Amino acid sequence: MTDFQAIVLAVIEGVTEFLPVSSTGHMILASSFMGIAHDDFTKLFTIVIQLGAILSVVVLYWKRFLQSWDFYKKLFVAFLPAVFLGLLLHKQIDRLLESPLTVAVMLVLGGFVLIKIDDWYGHNTDTNIDYLKALKIGFYQTLAMIPGVSRSGATIVGGMIEGLNRKTATEFSFFLAVPTMLGATAKKLWDYYQDGLHLDQTQLQLLLIGNIVAFVVAMIAIKSFINYVSHKGFKIFGYYRIIVGLLLLFIHFFVHPLSI
Repeated sequence: MTDFQAIVLAVIEGVTEFLPVSSTGHMILASSFMGIAHDDFTKLFTIVIQLGAILSVVVLYWKRFLQSWDFYKKLFVAFLPAVFLGLLLHKQIDRLLESPLTVAVMLVLGGFVLIKIDDWYGHNTDTNIDYLKALKIGFYQTLAMIPGVSRSGATIVGGMIEGLNRKTATEFSFFLAVPTMLGATAKKLWDYYQDGLHLDQTQLQLLLIGNIVAFVVAMIAIKSFINYVSHKGFKIFGYYRIIVGLLLLFIHFFVHPLSI
């Protein structure tokens, strides 16, 4: 992986982490198209640079993170399903991270959900998140262990299904990303070193570049996204997912099989 490729992936991460289009899926596809070897470091890179994007949430919403212990307790409850299922299924998840075809299929399926979610739940007015709702949203988040589903998409849709309005569901999705991605980053780094692998100076530089770029781009993307969905909803993201997914399926079956 070159510095340029790292920057491209980081820009994609920063733009897509908070959009319901699957940041991991887009990075897998971008890596495939750029011919980046999908080795252990590339898998590590696609997880760890999400931390840079997630830290932008803390900066933009720092007052919310200081408001009460109840806020943290609800985040913890919502975080638990990802912990247990992530530890239980991490090998299967790693295998799915090598499948651009899985990404393409899930982009299409998730697109249909996003097109209809506003019709089904777009008139919700609830802004209260109790512990049961937090736990349920946490289980919706685990669907994003399948590349192409989208962590933000799964949690936002889950929140709306549980009665939350768009803005509340979207912001809680952002907040839940913080412990989730901190945990995922720590787990990935631990596994990397447990496998006897080490980061050299070049790889550390790539991770630093990736996190900085993802942080800056995400700062811009979050504000734009919140403003847009509060007024317009999610249909445009559904159509985008379907178009990209169908294009990838066409390429896979009629041009050249998608592969890492």
